[in-house]
Amino acid sequence: MDENSPARAVIWVHGRVQGVGFRWWTRARALELGLEGHARNAGDGRVEVVAQGTPAQIRELVALLEEKPTTKLRPGEVHTCVTTWGVARDDVEGFVEK
Repeated sequence: MDENSPARAVIWVHGRVQGVGFRWWTRARALELGLEGHARNAGDGRVEVVAQGTPAQIRELVALLEEKPTTKLRPGEVHTCVTTWGVARDDVEGFVEK
């Protein structure tokens, strides 16, 4: 993976992450990092985070999502994150909660 080329990651966040402001918090951190994508609740209690940016930016977001103990007042409780990397898409703008 080229560190300077845009990348895309799908991050499945497991834990108590729905109904606690987690998507809003994730959106705020992603925007601070200059990422594009979305955070969306899944039907099984997980949150799907799709992030596009440089690999370093995405890794920083994943570190914030996984951080223990939480120092940025992250809502909820994250047990684990499963990340799949791919190629950035052209049809993504901004970072939204879905």
